[in-house]
Order: sequence, then structure tokens, then C-alpha cells
Amino acid sequence: MASVRFLGHAAFEVSMGGKRILIDPFLTGNPMAAAKPAELKPDYIVVTHGHSDHLGDTVDIALRTGATVIAPYEVALYCDKKGAKIHPMHVGGAYTFDFGVLRLTPAFHGSDILEGDTLIPGGNPSGVIIEAEGKTLYHAGDTGIFGDMKLIGELYKPDVALLPIGGNFTMNIKDAAYATKLLKPKVAIPMHYNTFDLIKADPEEFAQLVEPPTQVVILKPGDSYSF
Repeated sequence: MASVRFLGHAAFEVSMGGKRILIDPFLTGNPMAAAKPAELKPDYIVVTHGHSDHLGDTVDIALRTGATVIAPYEVALYCDKKGAKIHPMHVGGAYTFDFGVLRLTPAFHGSDILEGDTLIPGGNPSGVIIEAEGKTLYHAGDTGIFGDMKLIGELYKPDVALLPIGGNFTMNIKDAAYATKLLKPKVAIPMHYNTFDLIKADPEEFAQLVEPPTQVVILKPGDSYSF
């Protein structure tokens, strides 16, 4: 059975296809973090874009565990230069790993990496779709709403969609609720909210706006959902 564990902000530990996959492991400095980097032993780490609240502890975890970093090309190269094992991809690309198929989707955001006083170009941001065990998980990454979410829903029919609701940097509650109409997931799980004052949002309000048949599952940091 596939499962996702919410680690706070946009970070999730996914179990699919017999492997453990971390997505956007921002833990150090995350007031909502449900785990410490040293506690995690992933096989893979997926990074949707280069911002510090998503790239997070990727390099340190990858160097400690030997996990392969899957990321858009420019972010992957950054991790490679730090000594991590990488698998670079780009938006629209898909690859069959030993756990299943992973593909990167569009996301409307930024991706530059800030290192000290230096801003390093991070290429295009992305979302990610994982297909394994006959199930499909969609992590939207940081994004505004966009019309091709309808296409994502039609092509990949996500069982679970992880959607940002915090506004300011991403979709707000209203936009995220409308995104569920486009995607038509069986389950929507809100993320990227309440970590900082700028992205305060009430997930119960999101749940009230989402129309059936999509079910909303609200996870507290540390909670898991199996599907």
C-alpha cells in the first residue's frame, strides 16, 4: 500500500513501489518540521525547485544516506557539485525508476538558489507525479493555478494531490479549491501553509470549498495517509 507522511510545509516522505522517497525536505529551520534530517533514510529525494524552503536539507541527507536526488536539471547539477548522487530531469520528462514512473510537471513559480550572497540560477520550477503500485500521487510544488491542471487530471488521474493553499507565494485557498475541479483527484491534501505569517491559511476552509467527489484529508505534521 502506498502512503505519504507529512513532514511540514511542503515536505513529505512517500512510500511507493517499495522505496522511500522524500519530497522537498525542508526540515532545518522549519518550525513545523515533524522530523530531523538525521532520522530519515530515503532511497530518493525529489526537489521541485531551488528555493531554500524546498531544497532544504537535500544535500546533507543525500550525502549521509547515498540517496539519489531527482530534480530539474539545474537544481540537480547544483546538488552534484555538492557531491550528491543525482538524476537530472526537466518539465515534461518522465523516467522509469525501480519504484515506478516519475515525471515532472509545470509549476508557475521561481527556482533560484540563494547561497550566502550569491543567487544561483535554478532553472524551471516543477511539480512531480509518481506512478507506482497502480496508484498516482501528484505534488504540485509551489505554483499558482493554471489551466493545464485539467490536462494533468485527464492524463494521470491522481489518486492523491498535494496542493499549496497558503497564498502570497502560491495558490490561495480559493484557487487551490478550484484546482481540485481541474485535477479531479480522489483525495486532496493541503500543504505550504501556516509555516510563516505570510502564508497563514485555514485548511478547514479549503475543505469546505472543495466539492465532491474529491475528499480533503488534512494532515498535521507527522501524520500519514495510506492509499
